[in-house]
Amino acid sequence: MIFRRALQRELLSSAGATFTVLFTVLVTWTLISVLGKAAGGKVASSDVLALIGFAILNYLPTILTLTTFISVLAAVTRSYRDSEMVVWFASGMSLRRWIRPVLGFGLPVMLAVALLSLYVAPWAALKRTEFVERFQKREDLKRVAPGQFRESSSSDRVFFVERSTAGATVVQNVFVNSNDGKANSIVVAKEGVIETDPEGGQYLVLSNGRRYQGTPGQADFQSMEFERYKMRVATKMPVLGADTPINALPTSALLKVENQYTRAELLARMSAPIVCLVLMLLAIPLGFVNPRAGSSANMILALLIFFTYNNLNKLLENSVKRGKLEFAMAWWPLHLVAALTVLGLFAWRLNVNHRWHPLVLLNAWKRRRMAKKHVASRAPTPLAKVEAE
Repeated sequence: MIFRRALQRELLSSAGATFTVLFTVLVTWTLISVLGKAAGGKVASSDVLALIGFAILNYLPTILTLTTFISVLAAVTRSYRDSEMVVWFASGMSLRRWIRPVLGFGLPVMLAVALLSLYVAPWAALKRTEFVERFQKREDLKRVAPGQFRESSSSDRVFFVERSTAGATVVQNVFVNSNDGKANSIVVAKEGVIETDPEGGQYLVLSNGRRYQGTPGQADFQSMEFERYKMRVATKMPVLGADTPINALPTSALLKVENQYTRAELLARMSAPIVCLVLMLLAIPLGFVNPRAGSSANMILALLIFFTYNNLNKLLENSVKRGKLEFAMAWWPLHLVAALTVLGLFAWRLNVNHRWHPLVLLNAWKRRRMAKKHVASRAPTPLAKVEAE
């Protein structure tokens, strides 16, 4: 009981530190990505915080899985490094006694990963898609970012404004290039105001400007100055959810539609909690480290295993998506191999008579240290050598 409480406290402490580091890296990377899209006019600046939250919810299952794996591995590695496992094995305790407290710590995390992967992450992907579609299907002038050329939703106009005020309804130093397929017209004005008629149509009213019209490559251009020029702005009402991506569909919808795309997405969602469970058990026998050596090599190996496991899972997902592999034959072989690897490592560590067993290695290392100290204590001192001569 004392061991279980101490181990759970250590696991919680390690998990808190690991999750803080990984979460900070994720938030920083997501912030840079979303701010770059906002600066490029791909998303609204007012939606930055919401988009960051949706992206974090999407990657949170992977972060929790990696946190659990590293926490268990760090706790076992520290026990080997501080020679606590020597006392553990010498007391007749088995490595299997670690499984129950590790599962007590990791099963709630695995349930959280399953909940996030099956329900929360698809909802976050759906909300993110709605935010992006709402921004892309807004009115033409609201798409304009000051100092940047923007194309209209109908792809027949290019807008440029130097700056905008009053919630983007008043724009200054306007440039509009229109092409109807027959002629090209360019309008420049000092100021423009958005007006709405009773029927809901929107117009851009320009003042104090000039209009050029003609065919490129010919000399029949017409030029005129105006004090007030009214131009209809194409308005496209947003129709959200028409092209919902597969990763944004709820799990219940994936179960109703049977094709390679829905089955591939279902495979990805089902694999997340299974990967979390297998990795937390794999960390117990994988945590062996020689006390004379550092634990960095062990951590690097663990990261390689984590990324290899996830990449192989992605490979199976793509095979199902391309129709090269059936869902019934894709979801279990990789996890079965991983589970057999865990059982093999446990059997190897539990075989105390094996020459490479951790207890045998630790005892051999201690015997070598004692032998070196004994030889050094019996070596003659320099003064004794002089007296002997």
